[in-house]
Order: sequence, then structure tokens, then C-alpha cells
Amino acid sequence: MDLADLPLFLAVTRHGSLQGAADEVHLTPSALSRAIRRLETALRTPLFDRSGRALRLNAEGERLRLRALALVDLAEQTRAEFRGTRHRAHCRVAAPGVLQWTHADALVAALDACNAEASLALVPAYEDDAVAQLSRGEVELALVSAQALASGPNAHLGAGMERLALGSLRMRLACGPGHALAGRADVDLDTVLAAAFAAPTRAPFCGLPRGGHSYGWREDRLPRRVRYWLDDLQVLVDVVRRGHALAYLPDEVLQRGGLHALEIRDCPYSCEEQALLLWRPAQADGWLHRFVEAMARRAVGHDRAR
Repeated sequence: MDLADLPLFLAVTRHGSLQGAADEVHLTPSALSRAIRRLETALRTPLFDRSGRALRLNAEGERLRLRALALVDLAEQTRAEFRGTRHRAHCRVAAPGVLQWTHADALVAALDACNAEASLALVPAYEDDAVAQLSRGEVELALVSAQALASGPNAHLGAGMERLALGSLRMRLACGPGHALAGRADVDLDTVLAAAFAAPTRAPFCGLPRGGHSYGWREDRLPRRVRYWLDDLQVLVDVVRRGHALAYLPDEVLQRGGLHALEIRDCPYSCEEQALLLWRPAQADGWLHRFVEAMARRAVGHDRAR
């Protein structure tokens, strides 16, 4: 068995197709197909159930996937030990778009601080999927809210998984500089509820189709007039910035999107989301430990600044 084929095999398991894996590893689908065939020949067993162009791991393929993850992790740790901080490394971070938006700067700064030659990939994934990808070894880090770990399938982190608190995200009522309510110190609740809103059809953190009911706004008590349903965060921010609607967004998004915060003088509800960085220390290269330490220092500085 050629151990160099194992990273290619893992890429195929992540994508479920030769073409998707080929795009990731910069090889042709036929080259990946030959690598899979070599592994199947060496191990004398098929590893995938094939249906058209789709590839689905069978039981033997899943056994090899777990073994391959351990072998590839060991190889990466060995390279890190002998090459030190200057070896080329790649860090994949699975996170919802809203947490990518709010923490991308911190991730980039931490990467520059601990390994100037490393590369970073932000992988779009809602929280449950982000935790699952981390558990399977498909990414090195995951960004989630604390609420994602409060209940459901992720209530207890997997073995060897640890969390780092990155600080809170306060949800704020946002408007653009050209909106009729811009420039006012505060507004009453009736005025807010009469205005048009923009909101995602899916919860921006967990991805469930609950829209405005699922990320802090009390729709059950304060029903809004949602005129624009927009799941792309950048498009939503643009609509708000142009003065077409209000939105309920994390304060970091307001700052980066050039939006104004409105205070509701008679609203009894508020919401804060706690952001967490998840990782697996035992499987992490030495430089990734320094990366998490750099993120921890930034989180402490952020809290002091607030």
C-alpha cells in the first residue's frame, strides 16, 4: 500500500466524488481514481459503493478512513517536529458564515503570528456539521456558538475535543446610514415593529429553517414585518446598508458592514451569543497549538477592550 495515496483517499471521502476531491488536491479525477484503485487492490477489498459519479464509503472504507486519519496526523506531526514553525501547513476551519465574518480577522492575525508560511481555508458549515467535520478529522478547527453545545447531538464534545471561548457577540438592531431611523439615539418598539426587516430564512448559526425565530429576536412576542428573506449575509448587509430595511445582527457585523445600531427604549429582551473555537489538541501539529494560543490572547484582549 502506498501511504501517499491516503491523503487522496481522505479527500474523496470528504467530497463523495472524484471531481470535488480533484479540485481540492489539484489533480485530475482519473489520477484520484487510480489512487483509489491502488488502495483497493493492495487491501483486496472495495472501499466505496459506486452509484454513477457518486462514491459512498462502505464499511471497509470507513475502517480505512479512521486508520488513514491517524496515519496522516502522525505524518503531519512528524514533519512539524523536524521542520519547526517554517514547514508549510494548511488549516481548515469549519464555521457558519456569520462566525466567519466576525472572526476572520482574528484567525488571519493568529495565523500570521504563529506560522507565516501556513495557509487557511474557511469552510462554510452550520454548527452541527462543523462539529461533525472536526470529529471526523476533516477540519482542524470549528467555530460555533455556545448554544450549539447546550443541547442536541453536540451537547457533549467528542473525545479529545476542547473548546476556547472567543468572547460574546451581542445581537443589535441595525440600520443603514440612509434609513429614516438612522441618527436617532433610540426608538420606541412600535416604530421598530412597523418598519420593514431583512432576515435569513435559515438560522445563521444552526441552519435550521426557523428564520427570525431562531437567533435571538423574540418573534413570538415581537412579530416583525419581514419583507426581505436573504440567506447570504453579504447581500443582507447590503440591503440594510442601502436603507431598505432593518436587521437583527451581531455587533461585529454592524461594525464591519458600516451599519448603525439602534437602541429600542421599551424592549425587554436582549440576546448575546458566545463564540467558541473547537479543536483536538492530541491530533494537532505544534504550530496549531501556537495558533490556538494566539487566538486565546486575542480573545482576552477583545474582552478587555469591550
